[in-house]
Amino acid sequence: MPLDIILIPILPLAAFVVQAFFGRRLPRGGDWVPLAAIGLALILSLRLFAQSISAYDPHWQLPLDPWVWLDLNVARISVGLLVDNITVIMLVVVTLVSGLVHLYSVGYMHGDPRYSRFFGFLAVFSFSMLGLVLVDNFLLLYVFWELVGLSSYLLIGFWYEKPSAASACKKAFLVNRVGDLGFFVGIMIVFWHLGVFDYDSVYEGVAEGKLGGWWLTAAGLCLFCGAIGKSAQFPLHVWLPDAMEGPTPVSALIHAATMVAAGVYMVTRMFPILTPDALVVIAYIGAITAILGATIAVAQYDIKRVLAYSTISQLGYMIMGLGVGAYVAGFFHLMTHAAFKACLFLGSGSVIHAMDHVYHHSDKDPQDMRNMGGLKAKMPMTFLTFLLATVALSGVPLTSGFLSKDAILAGAMGFGVFADPKHFLIPLLGFAAAGLTAYYMFRLIYMTFYGEPEERKVVDDAHESPRVMTIPLMVLAVLSLWIFYAWNPLGGEGWFHHLIQVPEKGLLKSNANRAQPIGVSADAEVFSSGGDHDPAPAHQAHYPAMVLSLIVAGLGIFIAYKKYYNRRAEMIDHEAAQLEGSALFRALNNKWYFDEFYEATFIRLVLTGRMALNWFDSRIVDGIVNASASVTRGISFLEGLFDTYVVDGLVNGVANLVIRFGASLRRVQTGRLQTYIVLVMAGILVLMLSQMI
Repeated sequence: MPLDIILIPILPLAAFVVQAFFGRRLPRGGDWVPLAAIGLALILSLRLFAQSISAYDPHWQLPLDPWVWLDLNVARISVGLLVDNITVIMLVVVTLVSGLVHLYSVGYMHGDPRYSRFFGFLAVFSFSMLGLVLVDNFLLLYVFWELVGLSSYLLIGFWYEKPSAASACKKAFLVNRVGDLGFFVGIMIVFWHLGVFDYDSVYEGVAEGKLGGWWLTAAGLCLFCGAIGKSAQFPLHVWLPDAMEGPTPVSALIHAATMVAAGVYMVTRMFPILTPDALVVIAYIGAITAILGATIAVAQYDIKRVLAYSTISQLGYMIMGLGVGAYVAGFFHLMTHAAFKACLFLGSGSVIHAMDHVYHHSDKDPQDMRNMGGLKAKMPMTFLTFLLATVALSGVPLTSGFLSKDAILAGAMGFGVFADPKHFLIPLLGFAAAGLTAYYMFRLIYMTFYGEPEERKVVDDAHESPRVMTIPLMVLAVLSLWIFYAWNPLGGEGWFHHLIQVPEKGLLKSNANRAQPIGVSADAEVFSSGGDHDPAPAHQAHYPAMVLSLIVAGLGIFIAYKKYYNRRAEMIDHEAAQLEGSALFRALNNKWYFDEFYEATFIRLVLTGRMALNWFDSRIVDGIVNASASVTRGISFLEGLFDTYVVDGLVNGVANLVIRFGASLRRVQTGRLQTYIVLVMAGILVLMLSQMI
């Protein structure tokens, strides 16, 4: 196993160990140790990326031999590392975003009493995510999957003294356990039928027909449950907005390229074994998630919550793209979204950092956009980078977001309009979410950086963040431009589309449609380059989808401009007061009452069940135990009486008799010689008389 590959996850793990034991004793809290570790991991990842690019082969893969981890009588479980184009791209994305978050945290977390611990948690999170990307089998994927969940729990609840943060980390942990249970069941279904865990052996087993039919669909959907939880898909999306209670660098790390991207990465990996039925379900879940997150985001005032629901919506886009067969586009959007969404979260942290300075003696919420305004002149670098990332997220040309979102929407239109019109709802929800995305993001821009704030001191006292915080913003903003991904700004196949193609493995030999690739709808065609069928629907939908997406995005930007550009704070407050009278706005602002619904149903059911089990435990189980104890005590009492009065009485009676007899006999022995002579003579006399008689 090449040492440089092993070092990529090991370096952050070693940094965590150093921070855990020596961090507080090191200069600057030891922040330079995780920084150096993730920096070296980034360099090693870029080196692998250079090898992949130089090969320029969609089937490029480093030959790495696995090793036997567990040898059972019925199966031999091997584990190892998988380094191919997908792995290399994910390694670069994770290490780059994580490295910039580490650098940003130096300024943002300065002065925090647990500064050293924070960097240790960042390091172990990076290790978990890098391990998840590198492993070559579902078993170790699940192990690192849970480590990512644990480390995210530590980061979300970093400020555990805040009740909201303590509640948020528990919520994230428990909601993800629901999805992870399904994930584990899916892994067990695969192992039960195939007896293997590694990806290639699973693909081969499915291709040979060892796992097929409804069992294969069930396995795919159960595995997808893990992505529903980790990537915050409907209906397990409720944990992600609450995760904003963690420090802003944590929000950027979790929401941009790491934890939430793990679900999309996992679906990308298992794509070859997904049946048409499973993919249709996945596509609908992604489309519903996309529109759900977008509708909620339009009614939020907390700047980080707007971005959180935006993340949910964009993750829905990725899942929808994979579900409709736009395999390349879905994974492509994961990479592009990582840059501009990390830029947006770190930019929001820069704004909050300035608002904390303004309102540090006030009870006003520094994250509420209604308390902001007019920051464009005071924070020019934050504004420019934030604007560029917003344009990319809205899908405007000349940005990476336009390339990836247009490809997803083209795939959705090709699937739901040209190839299989009965699924028209999927592209409809996708385009509606695109329009809402442009609207709520420019609403955020205008409310934060334009207009006049309620208090003049916002403009007077606000200032730009230090360089250590703005440099990551610049890097991420530049990476949001189209030029890094394709020469053609209006779309086209760049290096990414050449390296990442639809998997060719997984032909169902046991099914009647044996020529049909797994992962392609039975009544539709492949919508991504590299498939085995004519990709005409995708190409046919490309330009209509591009035009329509530009129209809906432009309409969303225009509406936001008319409503919020140069609007004063009091006007926004007045409008908000009017909107709060609307039942629809209240529903959106309260997140469609999902939390209340879960509270009234599942949580109450769990609590009711807990109470029932508590009653059963206290009245039945404890009752049986206590009754047994009472019977035992009664029997013991009777045995005590028998022992005391019968056994001990008999023993004591014999002893008393012996004592009394001994006491009587003791009187005979006086110790006087005269008495003994008299008694002897008396005895002789008695004997003589007896003889005479």
